[in-house]
Amino acid sequence: MSDPYDQLVTRLKRAHTLGTVADLLGWDEQVNLPPDSADVRAEQLAVLAETQHAAATDPEIGRLLDEFGRDGSPSRPTEATVSALGSTRSTPDRAVVLRHARRDYDRATKLPAEFVREKAAHSSHAYHAWADAKACNDFAGYAPFLEKHLALARREAELLGWGDRPYDFAIDKHDPGLTAAQITALFAELKRALIPLVRAIRDSRVRADTALFKAFPVESQLVFLREVTERIGFNYRRGRIDVSLHPFCSGTGADIRMTTRFDADNPLDSLFSSIHETGHGLYEQGLPRAHLGTALGQAVGMAVHESQSRLWENQVARGRAFWRFFEPRLRALFPTQLAAVSSEELYLAVNAVEPTLIRVDADEVHYNLHILLRFELEQRLFSGALAVRDLPAAWNALCTESLGQTPANDREGVLQDVHWSGGAFGYFPSYCLGNMMAAQLWAAVRRALPELETDFARGDFSRLLGWLRENIHAHGRRYDTLELVRRVTGEELSPKHLLAYLQERYGGLYLG
Repeated sequence: MSDPYDQLVTRLKRAHTLGTVADLLGWDEQVNLPPDSADVRAEQLAVLAETQHAAATDPEIGRLLDEFGRDGSPSRPTEATVSALGSTRSTPDRAVVLRHARRDYDRATKLPAEFVREKAAHSSHAYHAWADAKACNDFAGYAPFLEKHLALARREAELLGWGDRPYDFAIDKHDPGLTAAQITALFAELKRALIPLVRAIRDSRVRADTALFKAFPVESQLVFLREVTERIGFNYRRGRIDVSLHPFCSGTGADIRMTTRFDADNPLDSLFSSIHETGHGLYEQGLPRAHLGTALGQAVGMAVHESQSRLWENQVARGRAFWRFFEPRLRALFPTQLAAVSSEELYLAVNAVEPTLIRVDADEVHYNLHILLRFELEQRLFSGALAVRDLPAAWNALCTESLGQTPANDREGVLQDVHWSGGAFGYFPSYCLGNMMAAQLWAAVRRALPELETDFARGDFSRLLGWLRENIHAHGRRYDTLELVRRVTGEELSPKHLLAYLQERYGGLYLG
């Protein structure tokens, strides 16, 4: 008789593999799909979602899970089972897999197949509706798709027993264990100290000259970002980078698909977008491949994921040591464009601080204000205090209040982000939580490896990546976000390290 645990893992991995096929179709939809083929792709994704759901809710998975007790040992061990297992005792790894498998199975079986199909098809239709609406500045045409996504989110929460807390469920889907109340407390603490820093830097006489960057050929930008992302550790034999309307990273460690976008007059946009997505890719490539398809081979949640992307993008790639190594190569690729630009001007431009209405273009000092805005709007949408039709006006009012700017149109306002087109409510807080965690991890790794800056200056990022592999990637979903932070840093998650980091880097540049 084969090991019941192995039988279970086989079925879990099959369901996971079907999910990776859906991811690949989603990547292709945003990178290669012909515009008039969107209806076909929606049907393909719907059928695949239904098939994956059937695999994830296979009654045999439930039967096998029932064979194990709370500690992962067989609840009714037979002689054959004992012989196959060699022992009826559990192991910590097995307990992790079984705990998450039970949670995932119980959730999946509460969702009707038709609901899963409907949601997948709508997500595809809504993505294309958002892309068209953004191009045409037509929120009214997109609003019905967003209204349906909101209704589907509430319905899903109801089906899974979260009907009285639908927004907490939306958050839990991305960051299991976290709630809106916990996030509200963290964000309030951050905002109290962040606003004075933002105002002080805005009043500074120091200004970065971002107009320095003009006519940087896209072909050479691609060469540079490919060299940078490969140098920091991304394995292009198991991944690639392409172009999409909104940069993203999808796939698993066995096949990572990243995207970026290019602007000849803004080469830093494609570079830092690519480094950000590479951080996601490095995390996925660092998860234990032998456990792919089980909780031990999966990411904790999006806050941890964002901590990895933001750490590489900001703490590492905006630092002086990073540019000591890469500046000569940048100048070699763009000798004419950078001929009159000093090293200090370049470094200040890399760390430019100026308010912008676009989240993905925001500097580190202002970025979290963009997330606080979205978090507040999502809570109001889910509580019913805000109707979708009134979202643009509410968005613009909060922009004026927090950023000191008002969008001239919905393209640079409520239509700028792709997330809601996929029904990804509760995702935005992960970015700010990820920033907090990245800064806290950065403080911890600098204590553990005090010579990191020397490594970076000679182009060696292996010790940092190795530390992240050991302390974050290797654990999969063994610990939830808050416990992982405690174990790795010895402290509760807090905004204090982010505030200290922002003060150290940007206070030093702009406040003297």
